[in-house]
Amino acid sequence: MSAWCKRIKRFWRRRMRILGLKKFEEHQQQEEAFESRERGVLTVPLDRIVGSVGRYQDFDGKFKPKSHIPPERLKRVKDAMRSGKPLPPVKLYQIKNEYYVLDGNHRIAAANELGRKYISARIVEFIPSKNTLENILYREKSEFHEAVKISDPIELTEIGQYEYLKRQIRTHHKYLGNTGQSAISFEKAAEDWCRTIYSPLKKIIQKAGLIESFPGRTIDDLYAYVSVHQWDKQRERRYGEEVDDMIPEDMEAFRKNMAEKQEFEYPEMKREIMAFIMMNVSAKKEFRLVEKLFSLKEVREIHSVHGSVDIIVKVVLTRDLLSSDAEVISYFVHNHVRQLPGILNTQTLIPGYSRIKNPNDD
Repeated sequence: MSAWCKRIKRFWRRRMRILGLKKFEEHQQQEEAFESRERGVLTVPLDRIVGSVGRYQDFDGKFKPKSHIPPERLKRVKDAMRSGKPLPPVKLYQIKNEYYVLDGNHRIAAANELGRKYISARIVEFIPSKNTLENILYREKSEFHEAVKISDPIELTEIGQYEYLKRQIRTHHKYLGNTGQSAISFEKAAEDWCRTIYSPLKKIIQKAGLIESFPGRTIDDLYAYVSVHQWDKQRERRYGEEVDDMIPEDMEAFRKNMAEKQEFEYPEMKREIMAFIMMNVSAKKEFRLVEKLFSLKEVREIHSVHGSVDIIVKVVLTRDLLSSDAEVISYFVHNHVRQLPGILNTQTLIPGYSRIKNPNDD
């Protein structure tokens, strides 16, 4: 095929994506997704339905019938939806996070026109077989959700972590059996794990804003990271007493602690640290540096002094409990202090023990 023909083909593929629906067969071939399994009836976001099986040329990108399709059927379906008449679930094929309509194009078009966000669908999932990192993670995720049957979507970016979460659930299932709930199923134990262990720890991590320090990762990655170090006895732990007090080494002890708290009572995974930065500066730029340093929100006090140093700055920084004081202070000094023109050198002091006198004391 000539380069010109290839360009024409790419142009029409792009145009089809803009004006029409994606073709299921093309995506299936691209992902080598031929093995399938029934997922049952689920609620699917309409914006995840991107194409059709066989009828991709009859509807546009928003599932509106094209001009050659009679409008009467769409009108009947819309009238039925408005009146609350029950309609059967549509039938969809799924490849990763995208869905293709096998049966129900008009119901999806009607739901879109009526401003609906979700639709009930019977799903057949096709599993990608190409061994890319994305596909391996997707297969692990799919197998995890197939096994545990929990409704909360868990998104991990590291291979093998879904298996660790399954081990957590199996441990919790065993614990429930040992406490007189021997009849509870694995799926019910998974629901209980999700509600009483996974969700509370995830909310603590979200509350702390830890995800901002881990670009490219998810909250679920951090849940796995924290819990594997706290609860997996075969791993070397790196946290101190602060995390142990908040998140005990035993998973079931954590569950018991959280059962006694309302969500607004969940502990903070952050604390403040104080440091003093002493610096020598260029004499011509000292006044301007004082102004620039004082404008930093972390700076609480600044003093121009006489002696072996020129300026002393008191800073109060916030750190999460997964980082060390030294890491946070070093990052602040390097990125916010030493970059200022006119600073010759710095020395940082971290208080080991402090007492502060109240001005009202005698």
